[in-house]
Amino acid sequence: MTQQITDLSDRYPTRKGASTRTVPRTDPTVWGTVEHPALAGFEADGFAAVEDLLSPAEVADFGAEIGRLAADPDLAEDDRVIVEKASRRVRSIFEVHELSAAVGDLVRESRVAGLARQVLGSQVYLHQTRINYMPGFRGGGFYWHSDFETWHAEDGMPSPRAVSLSIALTDNYPVNGSLMVMPGSHRSFVGCQGSTPAEHYRESLQEQEIGLPSQAAIAELANQHGIVQFTGRAGSALLFDSNIMHGSSNNITPFPRSNIFLVFNSVENTLVEPYSAPAPRPGYIAARDFTPV
Repeated sequence: MTQQITDLSDRYPTRKGASTRTVPRTDPTVWGTVEHPALAGFEADGFAAVEDLLSPAEVADFGAEIGRLAADPDLAEDDRVIVEKASRRVRSIFEVHELSAAVGDLVRESRVAGLARQVLGSQVYLHQTRINYMPGFRGGGFYWHSDFETWHAEDGMPSPRAVSLSIALTDNYPVNGSLMVMPGSHRSFVGCQGSTPAEHYRESLQEQEIGLPSQAAIAELANQHGIVQFTGRAGSALLFDSNIMHGSSNNITPFPRSNIFLVFNSVENTLVEPYSAPAPRPGYIAARDFTPV
């Protein structure tokens, strides 16, 4: 059953002008009871690595599936397909659970959605799904950011009661742009400067320029918490809190990197009007269908 948020006060202010501030998180990290052994450190760290979530056969099947989607001429002009600014190669495909029956089935499995339910302590729905492609030699990275800052400001997500699951479909090496996180940084919300331009979201998905923390804030968090990198073989996954500071560097190696990226939000944390944007982003980026999976 969906429970609509009734407290609309903004406890995580961001993009309110020139001044910024970091505020302590006032919400829990773990709302439920974690049972999977890999989740034991999630409360403290804000993330958990899950080895062998997919079998080698599944990795091969999903690898072929995302290759098919990237090459599908019927999707070439689809708004859900985001391309790299320079190379024009596919960077991301959104709402992938609607475009691929195989991904649609995967997201509902207990080994996937069940991880989110344990952390969030409720039924969950899909706030966002996508495939991320980082090709060799010219794959663009993602600058340091908190996903929740964007989802709060631009989508109207009231609280950081959401998690992301990144499922690796290629081996993640330290050198090919694998994800970096700051363990423990999820306990601080970093507000960002400026305001949100109307309909800037497509450019932001190519290269984020709005909602970026200051270099001083990044340095302070890094000095306090350190940085760790998610590496491992294809089929492994990283579950991480919506507010953790994370990013990735460009991939100039010959080794491509791709993943299935799933965002689960609690049905007790459904979206309201954006807190710091003139209008909500499209539903393929921020779903407003709160049906539990």
